[in-house]
Amino acid sequence: MSAGGLVVRRSTGEPEIVLGRRNRPREGMHWTLPKGTPASGESVEDTALREVEEETGLAVRIVEPVGSIHYSFVQHGSHIDKTVHHFLMVPTGGSLASHDHEFDEVRWVPLVDAPHLLSYETEREIVERARPQIEAFLEREPA
Repeated sequence: MSAGGLVVRRSTGEPEIVLGRRNRPREGMHWTLPKGTPASGESVEDTALREVEEETGLAVRIVEPVGSIHYSFVQHGSHIDKTVHHFLMVPTGGSLASHDHEFDEVRWVPLVDAPHLLSYETEREIVERARPQIEAFLEREPA
């Protein structure tokens, strides 16, 4: 299990989302949403808050759940079934320049461009599924 967030804001009138880029020698370059695994005894929400802050450099607040994605992969010869819980989040402070080593780059991306950049189908799907929710939230929030 992992947890993370779709960190959003409205900039120059258009919704934006935070994505991170990893470049690994064996895996190549990947754009992903910030997420990670829980520490011992940590709630799903606390995991999402901590991981997003560590990986992006932004302090964030959870607005509401967005949904979960499920996928499988093989790691060190073992088959892993994974669920990632995502939350709609807004920044409350911090700076992208303070992101940790897990991402080589972290940046704000127009929401409409995110599905074209994201490397994994499941993450593209969660962003597309959450798009009406994100837009409705940003319409309610003061700029």
